[in-house]
Amino acid sequence: MNGVRERLASRTFTSVAVVIAVLWTTPTLGLLLSSFRPEEEIKTTGWWTLLGTPHLTLDNYGEVLSGGGNGSGRLAEYFVNSVVITVPSVLFPLVLALLAAYALAWIDFRGRDALVVGIFALQAVPLQMALVPLLKLFSQGWLFLPAWHLTGPARFGQVWFAHTAFALPFAVFLLHNFLAGLPRDLIEAARVDGASHGTLLLRIVLPLARPALVGFAVIQFVWVWNDLLVALTLSGGTAETAPVTVRLASMAGTYGNEWQRLTAGAFVAALVPLLVLFSLRRHFARGLLAGSVKG
Repeated sequence: MNGVRERLASRTFTSVAVVIAVLWTTPTLGLLLSSFRPEEEIKTTGWWTLLGTPHLTLDNYGEVLSGGGNGSGRLAEYFVNSVVITVPSVLFPLVLALLAAYALAWIDFRGRDALVVGIFALQAVPLQMALVPLLKLFSQGWLFLPAWHLTGPARFGQVWFAHTAFALPFAVFLLHNFLAGLPRDLIEAARVDGASHGTLLLRIVLPLARPALVGFAVIQFVWVWNDLLVALTLSGGTAETAPVTVRLASMAGTYGNEWQRLTAGAFVAALVPLLVLFSLRRHFARGLLAGSVKG
């Protein structure tokens, strides 16, 4: 282990890491610089020419936020839809997964181990495979479940349901690994003192599981905020329910040449997940390692 650490800390590995970081961030830098360039220059010259002849403008951001030109823009109107979609899609699986993970980790019942294996296996099922069955469920019903027939803003419920259902396997697996690694002596001492499962969950488990909860919340937030397929399919893609990603997809123009709006819109849409990630980065880093080491 010490030999591996020494190699990773050597100048060679450090230099390689720096090169990879530069190559990884260069396209993002080019996109950022292009978002401040005039439309004519974006369509005729590369972003690197800005370093020699800097011509900057905020018109691209103005068109994206308030609208203009061919009707694209007005991105500010779609931020509310993205928030309405994302926040419940994070909270619902977070609460349900915490309850399920606690039960699987600290409540003995028949078939518990098989259920854990089944939940782990469900992570291999992609959401895209379920879009058609979900649409059939919402429009026609299935078995004893009636059709939803939701219209207007009520269609947010369909998106919440899809994101919650397919986030639960990973959330339960992550939280179960973390909760199962909590000190057994601590849980047993609380039980001896007469603590119920509700008290254990709220007073002991919840504070200790904060890194894992934050880690999953950040991953789910970024995933749902950047989602296009589910929101476009299940929300209908209308102005009442469409998130930022749907508007970004329509801002390319008829011939896909509205690059100045796409560059500015990309950074406007990325602002919220970046703020969430940087504000919770310490908890997120600890959450990524949740359950990886026990004891």
